Amino acid sequence: MSAASDGPRLEPWVLELLRCPLTGEPLEVVEVDGEQFLATAAGIRYPVDGGVPVLLADEALDVPAGVREPAGEEGA
Repeated sequence: MSAASDGPRLEPWVLELLRCPLTGEPLEVVEVDGEQFLATAAGIRYPVDGGVPVLLADEALDVPAGVREPAGEEGA
């Protein structure tokens, strides 16, 4: 059994509500090397730990240059 199939799956209605904290884009479930992630269309990925999405900007993977601030927050 792969790591992606461990733990509960996200319900479709929950997935519809989740957004990237950096860009505000919708997220979709993807699997990379047997691990489950939530990803934006731009490729920003967030880990899923035991079926729980870790939607923290500091945990984001593959963030393109220029995307640094959480959605809705302008520079200090």
